[in-house]
Amino acid sequence: MLKDDQVAFESALFTRAAAVEVLLRQVFDAPLLSGEIARPERLMAAMRHGVLNGGKRLRPFLVMESAALFSANDEAALRVAAALECVHCYSLIHDDLPAMDDDDLRRGQPTVHKAFDEATAILAGDALLTLAFDIIADEATALPAERRALVLALARAAGTGGMVGGQTLDLEAERKRPDEAGIIRLQAMKTGALIRFACEAGAIIAGASAVDRERLAEFGSAIGLAFQLADDLLDLTADAKQMGKATKKDAAAGKATLAALHGADWAREQLHGLIDQAHALLEPYGEQADLLKAAATFVATRSS
Repeated sequence: MLKDDQVAFESALFTRAAAVEVLLRQVFDAPLLSGEIARPERLMAAMRHGVLNGGKRLRPFLVMESAALFSANDEAALRVAAALECVHCYSLIHDDLPAMDDDDLRRGQPTVHKAFDEATAILAGDALLTLAFDIIADEATALPAERRALVLALARAAGTGGMVGGQTLDLEAERKRPDEAGIIRLQAMKTGALIRFACEAGAIIAGASAVDRERLAEFGSAIGLAFQLADDLLDLTADAKQMGKATKKDAAAGKATLAALHGADWAREQLHGLIDQAHALLEPYGEQADLLKAAATFVATRSS
């Protein structure tokens, strides 16, 4: 990534993240909505702990930047981005539970079940998942009725055939090592599905053509694979302080990853190829796609 591109990307990532955090704080602090009876304060505190704790907000950035590529409604894109971040953070809260990956640290601070308790962490995750669909369906998310396809797309990316299904395969991989095709399928579901949705969502919000929607989805698939491959590489080579969470846990749990299967050098070579693939998919959009190209490079070359 050229230095100027990196600076522009980092600035945009920070700006987008700040906007998403402002909106999420507003959502958490809002008065009771129609149909609600009460909001238990401990539950709300656990949700805030699991969401308002830093993080790159990469998935929201991808939603907003892919939407900007087609001059979509900025406020609608922001709200969809915030909804996706709720789904992502719910997945992290549940992934950290003792029954899952059993992690004590997330983004440099105690995980939700450590800061509160396991039952509250489970319920906080449940509430965040539900909240995501509330945000998209709310009339404040200014979208024509036909673009409510976002709800279906997010449900499919987050559910049985997407992230949750991938988490199930990840747990099964501790008992029975999958082959290479199984690892790719697992990772495409657990990590890649939400990233693919993030990129496709911008095209859906904008009402872009089917061709554009598929191109952005393919871009999301490429960087989703790159994200997981980079994560696996970092798990092998980085330390907990650098990552803000425990490392080398995959090997300790006996999980198979592509980086462990083929080695670090192979993984780095694959990451370069995925950057080239992602950039090529965005060529039709010219300079307008520069920030998304920079995001692809960042995903594959990040150090935490």
